[in-house]
Amino acid sequence: MLMPCAICTNLQRHIGGRGSGRVPAHLTKTVEQGAATSVLLAASPLLDGVGGRCFVDCNETEVVDRRSGALHGVARYAVDPDNARRLWELPQELLAGTS
Repeated sequence: MLMPCAICTNLQRHIGGRGSGRVPAHLTKTVEQGAATSVLLAASPLLDGVGGRCFVDCNETEVVDRRSGALHGVARYAVDPDNARRLWELPQELLAGTS
């Protein structure tokens, strides 16, 4: 899992990003900065077989149990393997019932 953050693209102006006043300027990234973590996770042999973790700014982010005022870290429930399994299986069960 990765969090690219608010990336400065034309899409941002339509969804409340840069220029909308909803995202502070210091939290926005260029397209290159926003893509860096995705490229690292997709291409680095150092991360082969690594899963169930969250990355921000090309680094693994800490797991937090409670949010402070700062926007950092990933909630423990978001990287819980049992939650991931349920999230994968539930839509399959719901869709199987629609055929």
